[in-house]
Amino acid sequence: MNLGTVGFLMNRYDRRAAIATRVNKARHWTISPLRVEAVTQDGETHVMSAINEISLLRETRQTAKIEVSVGDRVRIRELVCDGVLVATPAGSTAYNLSANGPILPLDSKMLALTPISPFRPRRWKGAILPDRMKIVLRVLDPAKRPVAAVADQKELRDIAEVRLEIARDSALTLLFDPGQSLEERIVAEQFITA
Repeated sequence: MNLGTVGFLMNRYDRRAAIATRVNKARHWTISPLRVEAVTQDGETHVMSAINEISLLRETRQTAKIEVSVGDRVRIRELVCDGVLVATPAGSTAYNLSANGPILPLDSKMLALTPISPFRPRRWKGAILPDRMKIVLRVLDPAKRPVAAVADQKELRDIAEVRLEIARDSALTLLFDPGQSLEERIVAEQFITA
């Protein structure tokens, strides 16, 4: 069982209550993870799953240059940045939030596409996309500006392209303690000023 360590949607661990009792009383929420196909510079394809997010991160001191396609269209020809991530609603409260991405309600059927320290385009803050969209992130000049892909905790280096979409054939169950309103937790987090 994974309780998680980051994100305000996590349950607090209570040693006083028997785990079986808590599980039996828990509210269930079913989600589908991201299906990620990462192609390395040598042409090898790796398939991974991500419950929280997939992030592309520069491997060296030079910025990454990434082409962003959503659906069948190139949306950004050259994103110059330290990286970019795609977060599910379950992952939107962790790395995505710390990169100034939006918090997505669990039932939103959306994905957050969030740049990490973007340089160009200057004012692009990211996008909120329907989760039925296919996203392709292609590394421009991967030999000179190498990029790693991290799907939750699994890392691959020297990436050329990442293709991702929701894995509708896969379902995961999240458990929440009864009496906790997920909606209220999400709304309250957006109004914290300190």
